Parts: sequence; C-alpha cells; structure tokens
Amino acid sequence: MKKLEIYIRPDKLEEVKEALKEIDLNGISISQIMGCGSQMGWKEFVRGSEVDYNFLPKIKIELVVLDIQVEAVIETVVAAARTGEVGDGKIFISEVKDAVRIRTGERGASAVKTL
Repeated sequence: MKKLEIYIRPDKLEEVKEALKEIDLNGISISQIMGCGSQMGWKEFVRGSEVDYNFLPKIKIELVVLDIQVEAVIETVVAAARTGEVGDGKIFISEVKDAVRIRTGERGASAVKTL
C-alpha cells in the first residue's frame, strides 16, 4: 500500500475530485493549507508598507491506495491538476506498512478497499 500526499491549486480541487471519482477512487482526505515553493508568492502594499506574501493557498489531498492503483491515480491527478504554470503542485508517495479499519478490525489491503 502507498500513501499519496497531493498538493494542488485550490481552483483544481473539483476537477481532481471528479477525475478520482471516474476511476472509482474514494476515501480521500482534503485540507486547506498554505505553502511556498517555486511560485514565491507576491508583494502588496498595505498602508504604505510593502508586504511579502510568501505563502499561497493550496489544497492537500491524502489517500492510501493499493500498489496496483498508484500509477493510475498519479496519471489521473496530473491530467486533472496540470495548468502548465509554476505552482501546479506535487505528489509525494510513501510506503504504508499496515492499515486498520476501526469499524470491522480488518487489516491491510482489505482495510483500504472501498465497500
């Protein structure tokens, strides 16, 4: 199993959610976050002083999928989230040793499969 942490532009959230739904993937967690990277934010003048906004709003999507689903999820997210501009986001993939479905006690792959 793999955990995917996906960082995207806020305006791409609905497109990504719909794309994941089309490949029958659910069980995602979404957080509104602030971050900085290559975009480097912007500058504004507030009450005559220059203010540097380094952190931009982003969406973080977290999901755990079976190993055989990883490439399909990556391709789907990239196609839905890409604008071709700096700041489109990133996907981080890490190994998940185990999972437990609290309601049933199921472990491993059966704990992350949808009903």
